[in-house]
Amino acid sequence: MTPIPDVTVTVIVYNDAERLPRAVASLRRQTHENIEIIISDDHSTDDTPAVARRLAAQDDRVTYLRLPANSGGCSAPRNRALEIARGPFLMFLDSDDELPERAVELLLAAHREHEVDFTMGAVERVRVDTGRTSTWMPHLVAERRTVHGIAAEPALFFEHLSTSKMYRRAFLDRNDLRFPEGIHYEDQLFSAQAYCLARAFTVIPEPVYRWYIAPYEAAEAASISNQRHKLSNVRDRVHVQRLIDDFLTSSGHGALQEAKDHKFLKHDFRMYAGDLPFRDEEWLTGFADIVNPYLAGLSPGAYARLPRAERVVLQLVRDNRLAEARLAARGLGHGVAPRETSMDAEGRVYWGGHVPQTPSGRAELDLTDLGLDSRPFPSAQFRHEITRIERGPGARVDLTVRTYDPGLRLPVGPQVATLLVAPGHRRMKTPFRLDPVLPGVFEGTARLDLARAPLPLDGFEGVRHPVLQLTSGGLRNTSLLLAPLTFPTLRARIDYRSGATPHEVTLEPEGRATGRLQLRWTPVGVTAHIIRPLTRRAAAKTGPRLRRTARLAASVLR
Repeated sequence: MTPIPDVTVTVIVYNDAERLPRAVASLRRQTHENIEIIISDDHSTDDTPAVARRLAAQDDRVTYLRLPANSGGCSAPRNRALEIARGPFLMFLDSDDELPERAVELLLAAHREHEVDFTMGAVERVRVDTGRTSTWMPHLVAERRTVHGIAAEPALFFEHLSTSKMYRRAFLDRNDLRFPEGIHYEDQLFSAQAYCLARAFTVIPEPVYRWYIAPYEAAEAASISNQRHKLSNVRDRVHVQRLIDDFLTSSGHGALQEAKDHKFLKHDFRMYAGDLPFRDEEWLTGFADIVNPYLAGLSPGAYARLPRAERVVLQLVRDNRLAEARLAARGLGHGVAPRETSMDAEGRVYWGGHVPQTPSGRAELDLTDLGLDSRPFPSAQFRHEITRIERGPGARVDLTVRTYDPGLRLPVGPQVATLLVAPGHRRMKTPFRLDPVLPGVFEGTARLDLARAPLPLDGFEGVRHPVLQLTSGGLRNTSLLLAPLTFPTLRARIDYRSGATPHEVTLEPEGRATGRLQLRWTPVGVTAHIIRPLTRRAAAKTGPRLRRTARLAASVLR
């Protein structure tokens, strides 16, 4: 008779034959081996069935389950697996992700320490394009603890992933808790219900899930969370929020409404806000039509907990000042000033060229507390925008920059500004003059010669975003530099007279987030492909002295 597994891990898959073996391999490597693995296939049409059957043949812990028809979501394959799962504890894994080797061991051990309904741990995010890793919501999982009901820590609503948790089967059955079918963002509803229904759950700081993020994945293959460009995605997200609201009310958890509303504004809406500068007028109109009825019913206290810059974007959307919302959304989180402000008879300062007419507009667009005209100069808020980009000979480019100073912090007359970029060990400084064109508005042209960038002898590979520095009274202010949202990509090959590694430099719009000017350095030629990798491997195995010797050897070989 087959022994009862301690834990059942369900791997959901749809048309992912390439990555499914990696996901299953991460389960077969678990330090706690007494597990059941169910591959739940949402009726794939590629080679997934053959791959899944082969994986099941290799390990008797693996079972292959194929749905008779495609459900179009994650819920049905998870629920069908729950019907046959034999373990008293349950976990879920997506086919494009992995579990760290000790995930099952750590979460199961936390269950055995305390009688809790589920345990949860840290999620390691891995950028597919860069390989960089980070922790999802690190402040929520930094400390090991047992939480006796979500009311004790409502901020945990922000950690809405179902895959970072190990559930007690009896808890799910007792509450008839299953994944809602026929909707997207089902994790948000399922997790909100689990948080509210659980009497206690344990949080551990160790990583228990490895989430691969592919931000530039093709639109047709992108995950639901990477399809924010679709208005249907907005509708799906708002719809599931309404379902969560209904559940909070019906289950007697209405006191958590403000915390949940804050999570929506700070996380869900905030993701769309960062994309607003890249959306056209038709999309913006559709977006406002979808979100505004929902925004109108959210708790005032949830808005009050947000930073002022986010409240400004929200209010401009609610007022259907959509072109201005796009403008306000650029530079969110980076202290970027508005182009202009207005002042009422009481001396209060507001975002935009006129004083708001409604009480909500005056409350949300009030910038008085930001001290645009009085805060210390190093933290003063300006707005620097590149208005024109012209390529010169070689690797030179002329950037026309317009600076907005709504707080009138700069003295009247021409200003000396400096463009800063640091692809190597030292900063490259490009000074230029900003001339006044209007009160609080300056403009000038910086000639950026990328061939002068102080690169290391063994080269530099990566991306940098230039910033702009101003000085006043001996104090410096360094601020974000916004680029046009679209412009033709410029490329140049640079062969340095010093004998440094040749590079191709690409100047392009950032394309995401704030839309900064982006410079990309790529080593090229024999030095880049042969000598540089050798010297870098040697440097990794040596101390600073031998590392310098390796660089010297590379320069001699060149």
